[in-house]
Amino acid sequence: MKLLPSLVVALVPIVLATSGVSAQTTTELAGTLATAMHGTKTPAMGAVIFRNGEIAVSAVTGIRRTDQTTKVALGDSWIIGSTGKPQTVAMIARLVDRGILSWNTPLAKMLPALADQMRPEYRAVTLVQLLSHHAGLPENVEDPEFVQSFFADKRPLEAQRLAYITRALRDTPIYEPGTDFGYSNTGFLIAAAVAERATGKSYERLMSQEIFKPLRMTSAGFGATPRGQPSGHENGKPVGPSNSDMFAPAGNLHMSLRDWASFSLDQLAGSKGRGKLLSAASYQLMQTAQPNGPTGLDWGIQASISGRQG
Repeated sequence: MKLLPSLVVALVPIVLATSGVSAQTTTELAGTLATAMHGTKTPAMGAVIFRNGEIAVSAVTGIRRTDQTTKVALGDSWIIGSTGKPQTVAMIARLVDRGILSWNTPLAKMLPALADQMRPEYRAVTLVQLLSHHAGLPENVEDPEFVQSFFADKRPLEAQRLAYITRALRDTPIYEPGTDFGYSNTGFLIAAAVAERATGKSYERLMSQEIFKPLRMTSAGFGATPRGQPSGHENGKPVGPSNSDMFAPAGNLHMSLRDWASFSLDQLAGSKGRGKLLSAASYQLMQTAQPNGPTGLDWGIQASISGRQG
């Protein structure tokens, strides 16, 4: 998971899609997690096993904060970090499917007010390139003080994102756009700003309307987890949010294991022509590796995991 440099990586639920693993009870799965955590500073872990298109078993173990003794519960919300990126992509895909956006429109046309301010190399960049880390953008704006300033920024989040990407689009590309892979949080903030301009709605409202409500992800939200829920940790100690609120499109969502699973199950169903959210073409685009890189939009694509094909 990629987050801003020098900032904490929050807890991330593990979601497993299996067909050949023997059935486990909740107690057995919790024991597996406890074994994995033994000898580490990890406060808590959660896991979901899918089987035949639905949740077969799920479990959590550990404590919400290392300075307290409250145990995690199955319905708790977790910060999901950059694994929220595919959810941002799905929101964009919904707009593409309705003709509000296009995968291949040049950025200068999608954000005309910034066309003259952005470096010429970025003017032809597309949504596909932004969301597959092929736009040539650095990972983040390379000015820690500027990035940190958004924690205290009181402007609407749309205005904050616009300020961030205006600065980012003046950064020197790390390679010619479209020719190579380079992980970039900034690309997702730009894509969110494109969606906000096209619809007149904030990213947060779009995510709620296009992803959370259709999939009944009732725990899903933005920024830090609600008070009393699992906290992010650094070096074994609880810490505050790793990213400012405006950073949500690239990695600042929280939700329960069940809600994270709901999105993942829809993606699995979409790969078999039974998805609820998107067109067949959009699922295929999300889940197909782009040239010169290991990802689709934004799923990592590999032929096998731990020796298992597919």
